[in-house]
Amino acid sequence: MTTRKPLLRIPYTTPLPPPPILPSTATSLRGAVAALAHFLHAAPPRPDLPLSTVVLTGAGLSVASGLADYRGAKGTYRVNRTYRPIYYHEFLTSHEARKRYWARSFLGWTTLRDAEPNAGHYAIGELGKLGFVRSVVTQNVDSFHRRAHPDLPTLELHGKLRATVCVSCGGEFERELFQQELARLNPVWEGFLREVLESGALRTEDPLEKRERGLRMNPDGDVEVPGAPYTTFRYPACPKCLMDPPYGEDGKRLRVEVDDDGAWRAGSEAGVLKPAVVMFGESIAPEVKQAAEEAIDNAGKLLVLATSLATYSAWRLAKRAKDRGMPIAIVNIGGVRGEEVFFADVSPDQPGSQGARVEMSTEELLPALVQELRGVSSSSSHVVSTERSEGSVFRNMLQ
Repeated sequence: MTTRKPLLRIPYTTPLPPPPILPSTATSLRGAVAALAHFLHAAPPRPDLPLSTVVLTGAGLSVASGLADYRGAKGTYRVNRTYRPIYYHEFLTSHEARKRYWARSFLGWTTLRDAEPNAGHYAIGELGKLGFVRSVVTQNVDSFHRRAHPDLPTLELHGKLRATVCVSCGGEFERELFQQELARLNPVWEGFLREVLESGALRTEDPLEKRERGLRMNPDGDVEVPGAPYTTFRYPACPKCLMDPPYGEDGKRLRVEVDDDGAWRAGSEAGVLKPAVVMFGESIAPEVKQAAEEAIDNAGKLLVLATSLATYSAWRLAKRAKDRGMPIAIVNIGGVRGEEVFFADVSPDQPGSQGARVEMSTEELLPALVQELRGVSSSSSHVVSTERSEGSVFRNMLQ
């Protein structure tokens, strides 16, 4: 009898305590803009800290693009209490779990692919052009940052949905080509997807409306259809492993088999493709972790946008910044994990130069901030250059 590996607990699925607004004048749009302008213009508190600011973003930034988030007011953990992700170890060991994952991803990919960066993403790019922001670290896997500001270095901490990667050979393949293979292998599912798209059920931004239509749109392009026959879904094998099977630890080639249509066959020992993201329960690659830490260490201030920092991988970066003595500003609707630590020594009377906490939509706030800074940045003595290649900012970044 085999013992099933216990599932990991999903952290912070209930609302966090409401935040204290800092400074107190930052409750209005005008006040919030003023506070963040003070934050970005202020010199770091120590001369050994760089003048630049690093930005750390989360799922809330892409809500205005029509994508679901996890912990927002209409986030998955609020409106879909039964939701749980497929864990990394499940994906690796279970053919049925992979069927379920790829079926739901197949339904959600088109919406994710066709979504566009919003005003918040573009405003971050403008902050880079103005010289206030040197780099971005994002937890998001939608690639909106790279599309909105390709010249501003961005590290995708949790990977990217725009590609798949083989767990055996490490080969990477475009997600859109993979989608075409899924459609070919699953004509009935493709027909269902066409019907769903024609009905407009995936175009509404209201998750409650999606549920009324029998769909549950979760983050990262996951569309849940209660009662759907996921077990009928098929997915292709890694084409590289199929042509040239890798060797196992015993020196023998691993078996990679497909059915007559080219779908991965149960019993194969290699050739499984996974999304090129860090799945729940999976570790971040050491080189990505190091690059994220270097992004913090090479900046003098941290601007946190649209994330509750519920995942440890993000929270530890904010904690690292705090431990280095870097001022921190947070813009997020709702509470943030451990934020009292970040502002414990910040005077409530300061204008934002020591730190700021704002509860406001990034889509509204960031463009207004850019407009304000454009009027004064030309005379600022704290502007830093962002004209450098990504390689000089993030070492060993995966493309």
